[in-house]
Amino acid sequence: MRVIAGIHKGRVLKSAAGESTRPTSDKVKEAVFQVMGPYFSGGLALDLFAGSGSLGIEALSRDMSKVIFVDKHPKAVQIIKENLKSLQLEAQAEVYRNDAERALKAIAKRELQFDLVLLDPPYKSKDYMKLLDYLLDSKMLNKNAIVYCEHDKTNMLPDTYKSLKAIKQADYGGLVQVTIYQSDKREEA
Repeated sequence: MRVIAGIHKGRVLKSAAGESTRPTSDKVKEAVFQVMGPYFSGGLALDLFAGSGSLGIEALSRDMSKVIFVDKHPKAVQIIKENLKSLQLEAQAEVYRNDAERALKAIAKRELQFDLVLLDPPYKSKDYMKLLDYLLDSKMLNKNAIVYCEHDKTNMLPDTYKSLKAIKQADYGGLVQVTIYQSDKREEA
C-alpha cells in the first residue's frame, strides 16, 4: 500500500493485519481521487473508520490542510500514528481511538465542517444512511463537500440522498463498490 500522488507520492504505508481493517487498494484509491479531486486547495477532512489512515494520508499528500482520523481499534490507531510520523504529517492531523458514532457526536460539539468525508466501515456492520443523516443533521458538511462511501456491492446506495448527489458510483471488482456524493448546498451551522 502506497501514497498514489502529491508530495508523498510513492511512499509506502504500513497497514494493520487482521480482520478489523480492510485497506483500500491502490487501484481504487487512484481512481476515486481522480473524481474527488486530483488535488485539493486546503480544507478539512474526516477519515472515519480510518484503518491504516491511507485515504486521509492520500488527501493530505494532495494538499488537504488537515485530517481528523478516527478508528476504534488500538492497533489501527497505532499504525495511523506511525504512518503520519514517517511522513512528518503529525501537525496536520488529529487521531482518535473512538467508535464512529461517539466521534461524530464529539465533532458536532466542536461545530467543525468538512470539505471531504471518507467513510470506509466494515462492509456489513454500518448503516450508511444513519452516518449520512448524522453528517447532514449536525451540519458537518461545507458547500460542495465530498463524501466517499466504500461499501459492499450488495448494499447499494441511492443516487441522491437529501442534499447529497452521487457524482460517481462504480464497481471495483470483488465486493468493492464506491459511491461518491457531493453536497449541493452549505449545511449552515
